[in-house]
Amino acid sequence: MRNIWDMVHGLKPAMIMMMVQTGFAGLNVFYKLAANDGMSLKVLIAYRSMFAAAFILPLALLVERKSRPKLTWVVLFQAFLCGLLGGSLAQNLYVESLYLTSATFIAAMTNLVPAITLLLAISFGMERLRFGTLAGKAKVMGTLMGIGGAMILTFYKGVEIDIWSTHIDLLHNGQLSGSHVTSPDKLLGSLLALANCLSYALWLIVQAKMSATYPCYLSSTALMNVMGSIQAVVYALCTERDWSRWKLGWNIRLLTVAYSGIVPSGVMVVLIAWCVRLKGPLYVSIFNPVLVILVAIAGSLILNEKLHLGSILGTMLIICGLYLVLWGKGKDVKRTTRLVPLKSYGQSESLEDVITSTTNNDSNNSNNINTNSNGNMTCITANSLQTVDEEI
Repeated sequence: MRNIWDMVHGLKPAMIMMMVQTGFAGLNVFYKLAANDGMSLKVLIAYRSMFAAAFILPLALLVERKSRPKLTWVVLFQAFLCGLLGGSLAQNLYVESLYLTSATFIAAMTNLVPAITLLLAISFGMERLRFGTLAGKAKVMGTLMGIGGAMILTFYKGVEIDIWSTHIDLLHNGQLSGSHVTSPDKLLGSLLALANCLSYALWLIVQAKMSATYPCYLSSTALMNVMGSIQAVVYALCTERDWSRWKLGWNIRLLTVAYSGIVPSGVMVVLIAWCVRLKGPLYVSIFNPVLVILVAIAGSLILNEKLHLGSILGTMLIICGLYLVLWGKGKDVKRTTRLVPLKSYGQSESLEDVITSTTNNDSNNSNNINTNSNGNMTCITANSLQTVDEEI
């Protein structure tokens, strides 16, 4: 019985990450259903940001009331940028792309975030490519594969893959029923998806800097959500003057904004933080492609989304590119850690212990557990970049 309990305890992080990805997959489905019901996407994001801020702010005030550092104008400006890049702007781009394409498409495109973040980090001098090493070549190859996969997803459709058919279509009587996506719409949706990935990658860079000056993950997340909610509400008020579009009622609209604000932006933050502290950032990153599989299954089962050969090939390339980038990043972290001298030649800690300790210490500094509720990608990539940058 003891062995069974130990095995279950060892599988707990994996089971929690599967729950996290399932929660994010549900977010994509709810977005699609709310848009199909005629809800304004701008209003949806505004309500979601308000729900998220209302959920996380009391937790931050309660849990970190004694450990919170002094709030400065620099931190407020960083929170404003985080709220914009990782909140209001990124989320509006995300839902607009989701509306114009499909849940499976946008879930696959979000896996480009690590590659885009890598390119930005190299441009800003936060990352060293080291092309002469195997890790450097893997990161370059992974980035190119991700870009190639995104191009296949956008421009190549291919034959339809009919794996199963449940004859269930929750969009059958709404605005998204039927084949509403035309080629111009898909191209615009693809550009919006790329812009979302770019915005999110920029947020990771800014968030890494904010974590260094304000190392309280609940408080910084609360600040970001408050700033993002103000921006999203102002944007929605300027573009949606019809107050009837702001009404929720006891329907799919209220369920969507409550779920998106509380579950991905609140509960998932805590679960991801726990997993990153226990297993490190790369462990959490490898579960991101699970979202694509879950969304594809849900979309084909209940949203009547069709799978095509181009979608499958493009998704596979993006996922393979993601793992190459993460593998190269992991090699860089281990290589840099080996350069850290031990206290004495007789020190009994193994190299693996040193690596684990370094990762856990970075986690305790909260540089890797701020998350945005935009989708499945958290600031794990930013933490990896910051870890290497600090150790170098």
